[in-house]
Formats: sequence, C-alpha cells, structure tokens
Amino acid sequence: MRREKAISESRVEMAQVMFPPDANQAGNIHGGSIMKLIDTAAGIVAMRHCRTNVVTASMDRLDFYEPVFVGELVILRAAINYVGNTSMEVGVRVEAEDLMTGDVRHTNSAYLTLVSLGENRRPMPVPKILCQREDEKRRFEEGKIRAQRRRELRKKRNKR
Repeated sequence: MRREKAISESRVEMAQVMFPPDANQAGNIHGGSIMKLIDTAAGIVAMRHCRTNVVTASMDRLDFYEPVFVGELVILRAAINYVGNTSMEVGVRVEAEDLMTGDVRHTNSAYLTLVSLGENRRPMPVPKILCQREDEKRRFEEGKIRAQRRRELRKKRNKR
C-alpha cells in the first residue's frame, strides 16, 4: 500500500572525516570519494522512504564548488525532493568542516534518481511524500520539473 510519508521520516545526515587514502598527492579529496558518499546518503534516504532495495538510476549535475582536504569532516544532508511512481529524487548537500577552526564550507550539491525494487528485482511503487514546509513544497515542484526533463531526455535518447 502506498501511503504518504513525511519527508522528515527518511531524511539523513552523515559525517565522515576524510583521510589520506581518499586524497590525491596535493591533499585534495578525490571527487569519486565524494560521489560515493553522496550515493550512499541518497541510497539510505530512498531505502528509509520505501523500505525496499533501491538502485541509483541517475545523478543529475554534481557540482564541485570548493575542494575538500584531508582531515576535514564531510557532512552530507540528504532528503527526498520528489517521487514518481517507482522512482524518487533525492537531493544531497555536502559541506566540509575544518575541525580545528570550525569553519564550514558548502562544497557540493547533487540530485540523484533512485528506483525502488521489489523481490523480483523489478521496479515497484513508492510511497508519496507529504510536503509539510514551504521549502519542501518548493523542492517538490523543482524536482517535478527535473523529472520531466529526465523523461524527455530519455525519450530522445531512445529514438536514436
């Protein structure tokens, strides 16, 4: 049964200190390490929302605003923005905190689309979301527009 769920029921915040194995020779954290954390946070949100296995179908725009350095705390805040029938868009905001000074920088943002899978490994319906705050309503409407763009791009790609 697809009941409505509040966005707050699946929201997640993760934090991880970045170490030398995640970095290049200059001490900058590899983009791929950040991408993996983003995908993990989004996956947790999606699984908490639908309580099924999920797969990442796409990542729209991963913007790198600032570098992340060895020794910094990476904080990921992720929440459902929009749901379709079997898929959901999760927004992830990444910040880096210098643990010595307390300075926090917004380093990355990403939107991911994840699909809920049933026991047969086929897509299955996901619960609708209940937007309770104005920012949640805005994110839902923006997510709806992005989902429509993704569908249009998929149609164009399939026609080739």
